[in-house]
Amino acid sequence: QVRLVESGGGSVQPGGSLMLSCVGSGRIFSGYDMAWFRQGTGKERELVAAIDNSRSYYGGHAQGRFIISRDNSKSTVYLQMNNLQPEDTALYLCACRTSYQGGRHNPGEYGDWGQGTQVTVSS
Repeated sequence: QVRLVESGGGSVQPGGSLMLSCVGSGRIFSGYDMAWFRQGTGKERELVAAIDNSRSYYGGHAQGRFIISRDNSKSTVYLQMNNLQPEDTALYLCACRTSYQGGRHNPGEYGDWGQGTQVTVSS
């Protein structure tokens, strides 16, 4: 099992930016695909972005505004979020993929989760 700890959330105005970080421990970090999901109040958990060791993938709402990256030497995955909008308000969770039975957008593919960091966008 890998322990994941997120940080970097907060409150910003529309159009603002935030950088989220997720530090992992307990496994060889570089061996796993990582992802950021988000879950708004009363909403289903949805994929924001995912990254393996060669490519990154984005949910439609994140494409062109968010950038996922990783530094395996620091066991850390990042999410740079730009031009944030009120609809981006959610709890953002880091996840480690432990199953490859389905698509990367499926939360069930991820066996390890952090506690999440809250992002609130309002004027």
